[in-house]
Amino acid sequence: MSKIRFATVWLAGCSGCHMSFLDTDEWLIELAQKVDVVFSPVASDLKEYPDNVDVCLVEGAIANEENLALALELRKKTKVVISFGDCAVTANVPGMRNMLKGSDPVLRRAYLELGDVTPQLPDEPGIVPPLLDQVVPLHEVIPVDIFMPGCPPDAPRIRATLEPLLNGEHPLMAGRKMIKFG
Repeated sequence: MSKIRFATVWLAGCSGCHMSFLDTDEWLIELAQKVDVVFSPVASDLKEYPDNVDVCLVEGAIANEENLALALELRKKTKVVISFGDCAVTANVPGMRNMLKGSDPVLRRAYLELGDVTPQLPDEPGIVPPLLDQVVPLHEVIPVDIFMPGCPPDAPRIRATLEPLLNGEHPLMAGRKMIKFG
């Protein structure tokens, strides 16, 4: 039996979902026997998202041009995309920035109003990826196959979502244990 090509991606979020994924503890050993991790911020330093990914957990909202480009690319190259955690599902905390109504007010607030020693806007390319005017959940820019809410989803929910996929089945995303937010 061939291994599943597995990826995880971290967009605009706190990495709490990835930390919760690591909380699956010993199950990670079993998972490692069934998947090849081909892209992940916790397992590799790869910069290019690979072709032919079977399953990808996507943590975080779409907040900047880099997030948007990666989301579009991974959708083209992935069979099953999982919106992983409340930020990916609803934009959650990163989406609070939307109250400032645009990217310019966000940058001014963060770098000028709250700047401590030498307040200045970052103006060198590559320092801050260009912000989108609004932070949006993953499904507003690409089709999502499975929604796994939670802030973060706990280890049993992560395992209950992934295990059926390892067996060629679709997980049952129903009931409080699988679809509760927060």
